[in-house]
Amino acid sequence: MKINFEELPEYQKDLKRLLKKYRTLPSDLGAVHKDLDDEPDARPPFSFRIENLGITSCVIKIKKIASNSFKGRGANSEFRLIYAYFEQENRIVFVELYHKNEKENEEKERILKYFR
Repeated sequence: MKINFEELPEYQKDLKRLLKKYRTLPSDLGAVHKDLDDEPDARPPFSFRIENLGITSCVIKIKKIASNSFKGRGANSEFRLIYAYFEQENRIVFVELYHKNEKENEEKERILKYFR
């Protein structure tokens, strides 16, 4: 069964900002969409559920999204993607996208704003 993908307005802003610097991002994320369509739940060590949020929604962080924009740059060349997965509805909502050198952790306030 096909997963329905949605994006928060803040995620769209993240993506737009990153697209200015990383031109291959659409194709990189296309590969991620394909993977999530097959296996949408967490898959350690590459992705894991974000715990201790005090919410019932399943929020997952993908730690290692490689990009063709980073060829030859090694371990400092990965994006982080935060999404909420609703298994019963076959739906994923993209919450946040950032480069791992930009910030250390996801914005928990953003997650709590939309999901309880």
